[in-house]
Amino acid sequence: MEYGLVVLWLAMYLVVGLATLPLAAALFSRFHDAGAAFAIPVGLAVIGIVGYLVGHLVFGWPALIVALVVIVAASATVGDRDAVDERAYAEAGVVFTLGFLLIVALRSVNPAIAPLPLAIGEKFLDFGLLQTLLRAGALPPEDMWFAGESVRYYYGGHMLTALLTLFTGTAPRFAYNLALAGFYASLVTGAYGLAGAIAANHGSSPRVAGGISAFFVGIAGNLHTAGRVLAWLLPDGLLTSIPGIDAELLAWTPAEFSYWSASRVIDGTINEFPLFAWLNGDLHAHMMSTPFLLLVAALCYSYWQTPAAEQTRRRLLLAAVVPVAGLLAIINTWSFPTAGGLLVLTIAFAPTDPATLLPPSLAEQLPPRDGIAEELRRDGLAVLTAVLVLLVGGLLVLPFWLGSASTRSVGVLPPRSGLGGLLLVHGGFLLAFVPYLAGRAAEHIDPKRPSRAVAWAIIATVLIVGLAVAGFAAAALFGPLLIVAWLLLRSRTDVGFETVLMIGGFGLVLLVEFVYIIEPQYQGTDLERLNTVFKTYMQVWVIWSPAAGVALARLLDPSSALPELDTQRWRTVGATIVSVVLLVTALYAGFAVPAQLGNEPVGSEERTLDGAAYTYAVYPDEAAAIDWLNRRQGQPNIVTAAPGGYRWNPDEGKGASAPASLTGVPTVLGWFHEEQYRGEEPYQRRLADVTTIYEGSTERQTELLDRYGVEYVYVGPAERNAYDLTIEQHPALEPVFREGDVVIYEVRRQ
Repeated sequence: MEYGLVVLWLAMYLVVGLATLPLAAALFSRFHDAGAAFAIPVGLAVIGIVGYLVGHLVFGWPALIVALVVIVAASATVGDRDAVDERAYAEAGVVFTLGFLLIVALRSVNPAIAPLPLAIGEKFLDFGLLQTLLRAGALPPEDMWFAGESVRYYYGGHMLTALLTLFTGTAPRFAYNLALAGFYASLVTGAYGLAGAIAANHGSSPRVAGGISAFFVGIAGNLHTAGRVLAWLLPDGLLTSIPGIDAELLAWTPAEFSYWSASRVIDGTINEFPLFAWLNGDLHAHMMSTPFLLLVAALCYSYWQTPAAEQTRRRLLLAAVVPVAGLLAIINTWSFPTAGGLLVLTIAFAPTDPATLLPPSLAEQLPPRDGIAEELRRDGLAVLTAVLVLLVGGLLVLPFWLGSASTRSVGVLPPRSGLGGLLLVHGGFLLAFVPYLAGRAAEHIDPKRPSRAVAWAIIATVLIVGLAVAGFAAAALFGPLLIVAWLLLRSRTDVGFETVLMIGGFGLVLLVEFVYIIEPQYQGTDLERLNTVFKTYMQVWVIWSPAAGVALARLLDPSSALPELDTQRWRTVGATIVSVVLLVTALYAGFAVPAQLGNEPVGSEERTLDGAAYTYAVYPDEAAAIDWLNRRQGQPNIVTAAPGGYRWNPDEGKGASAPASLTGVPTVLGWFHEEQYRGEEPYQRRLADVTTIYEGSTERQTELLDRYGVEYVYVGPAERNAYDLTIEQHPALEPVFREGDVVIYEVRRQ
């Protein structure tokens, strides 16, 4: 185990946070901890956005140094040193350290950066992006799977990881897993801080709310495991009497637990949540963006807390969202519009009128403030402000939109989710939100006129049943909750920003039932919205976690009791609800974490964070060849078997673009994902050209080697099994590496 690297990376994160602490204090001066929990995410955000902007001139150490100088300068000039709370930062540091060490422990027994059969996911994509960025002299980097062209993918998180890798002087094969731990710890610490700040404003315990929020975002799982355990405990006769019970569910036992199943609950979709994602271990965009999505939410809450008289500060807080939104765009474009949605909800529902952001002469020309006109005025101003913020944030990263972003069309009315799947995936949060919202709504019931409440309850029940019968289960389940939360916020009941986060999640869950991003390879199938739900549900989990922490903390707090309940009874009810929620959502971790810790790292006799250690044990000849390629300077183009895919199975002629993915050295054509990024015609052309390079005539081979600037031809087991090789007889090729069945040829040109 590389304990020295663990200490080095942990110290690096904490030092970055310490340097950023005055800047965080200035942004979050009204938080109970003066923004201490967000010091590290703010520092990482500065490194990311400055590194990206400078990186288009020169990437690497120059970009990193400028970013670090900006952190120090910003803390010194606009930071609020008087507001800094060192004890709060020490507390946040403990939370960060615990999260960091948890992922280090989990990854140290399963560190492999590998596609199937050793692991599942897109680790080759993620590591390839990291490696090609470390080789890049300027941004955007060259695509390691499409030689000669720049990356067409959101690579901001990998760029930030590359800068941290340089900062610590760490070999990328170790940095991969250490960066994973850092993003997780930043997410958990941010959730802890945001929930604590909201709870403190309500007079509840910030540590209780923060602890529950950190649990939800870092440990909790959906109810899939709880459902299976319940089915296992109940008598078989009871279950078989229920129509539609799956036979697989009846046969399940705890010994058959798989961490994977909980991510595939709703048919045709991926239902990831943070613990699953980090157990799976991809250094993927939807994971690296999570702490920065919470950073946007925290900036929104700081705006929420700022009184109307401080107009300049509120404008500056909105301006602070601009670079973070731009960073989200290049890390995970799916989160970019969500940042705008959070802004809309915040500005529309904040205690201060959005009109106070405008110059007085302009504000006076707005419509009267009453009824529907008031609602439209507030919402309209909120939308316009959010659009302006996103527009400027998008312009800040304009090169990404012009070069690296891939385009997709929007589709409507995809296959919808069933009620059972929705309850399993989101049930843990509903167990917190329903009693919380119901308790606040009950305060509006006039005990002298109960008939009105009964009438509304009957109408709502009829609508919910009607929607469910019509196949709109999500609308039946979340629509009423969204409406209740909206009305509670408008009535200024004892609810706050936690309810804004609830509404944001309700809206996202409903949105993907009606709108999706078209993925050509899935069109016309039940998988049409697979990627849309995948990328959206992770965001829902992240923004709901602080809301759940606050809701459950307040349910535990006797000061939040309903008028008709005595303190002791409310404490008992609240404690029961919290206990049930924590128990059922902890079952996944209770099975998954011990199972993960019981693994043995492939290719190492002890725990390790070396993501490439497995290659020496499983593919020793190719491991030596990959090491040789990894020592080449710059980005010399190579050619390997195509297409690569999720499975590294050279015996079947299937590579996984391993030489390019594990080194960042670009190959003519890699994984099949390039068809999504580039389009079918360019992809198929290159696919045919790779075949010609390996088994065509000498003349055509020479032409294509020159066209793609190939400097090295890789011939390993996958190439030998996939092609009738003629390339090895090419007169311009000279072997420069040979190990077992693997040969690398250098193309000698006159």
